[in-house]
Amino acid sequence: RPKPPGVNPATDKGLKSQAKQLVTIRKQKEKLYETKAQLNSVGMQASAMATQASAITAVGAVTEALGNANKVMDATKMNKTLMEFQRENEMANMKEEMMNDALADAFDESDVEEEANEVTNQVLAELGVELDSKMVGLDAPNKAPPKKEGEQGVVSEEEAALMDALPDLRARLDAL
Repeated sequence: RPKPPGVNPATDKGLKSQAKQLVTIRKQKEKLYETKAQLNSVGMQASAMATQASAITAVGAVTEALGNANKVMDATKMNKTLMEFQRENEMANMKEEMMNDALADAFDESDVEEEANEVTNQVLAELGVELDSKMVGLDAPNKAPPKKEGEQGVVSEEEAALMDALPDLRARLDAL
């Protein structure tokens, strides 16, 4: 602003008084900001202390609850129960493994087929018939080949034993 004519800042008492008031107001403003910051700091410290007090109360309640739980709980009884549970669990696992093995053995068809082939081959070997891929689907001959005179007695005994076993062997083959 332009200065009015005739006012001397060095000699004018009103101007000096207003300048002092302005400086004082600025200092008061700075002090108010500082005071406000200090009050905010005190408020945060009070909140932190309240939080700590709540935490201490909660820890005390948990400590009391754990103490009561320890009084009620018998450690040896609890250990015994856990050991019994572990033993029963192991027994159940062993039974499960045995059942799985038994079911796997029962439903394993490759072993059944192999065993059936072995029994069939054994029965056919007892009858004196060989399996050959060329003879599949052909019936075994019913007529025995001619025999020499010396073998007649031994062969007829073998034939009689074979004829006695033949119905049983056929029943086995039919069962397969």
